[in-house]
Amino acid sequence: MWKEFKEFINRGSVVDLAVGVIIGSAFGAIAQSLVNDVIMPPIGLLLGGVDFGNLFILLKAGVTAPPYASLADAQAAGAVTINYGAFINVVIHFLIVSWAIFMLIRGLNAMKRKETEPAAPTTRECPYCLSTVPIKATRCAHCTSELPPAS
Repeated sequence: MWKEFKEFINRGSVVDLAVGVIIGSAFGAIAQSLVNDVIMPPIGLLLGGVDFGNLFILLKAGVTAPPYASLADAQAAGAVTINYGAFINVVIHFLIVSWAIFMLIRGLNAMKRKETEPAAPTTRECPYCLSTVPIKATRCAHCTSELPPAS
């Protein structure tokens, strides 16, 4: 069983998956910072100084009476809230990560298409003896027949 486990771990796909998960989590942190620290502040400023992280709907007041200045204040008071601002941030984060992954996969697929294009043939068959001859040959090296021009 140990031998099978070692073979499983040493497969390239498992190592590739592990690297992908690690890089994906790091990229997720970058995308999260991009949303929270770069994209949302200007959008909030354009919308009149709105901080999307603090947008919430109060369902039930907490120990201290409302109004609450921020989501953190409402949560500290034990209030029940719907945090739709945080949800908006997560949706934008998802869209950015999805777009980046789409562009990465699109680039990889384009590279694979270029790699799989067949190379131009360098040989052809003699129509008389069916031997393989260079594409530019005018006579077959095997049967010495004159070959028609390559098409």
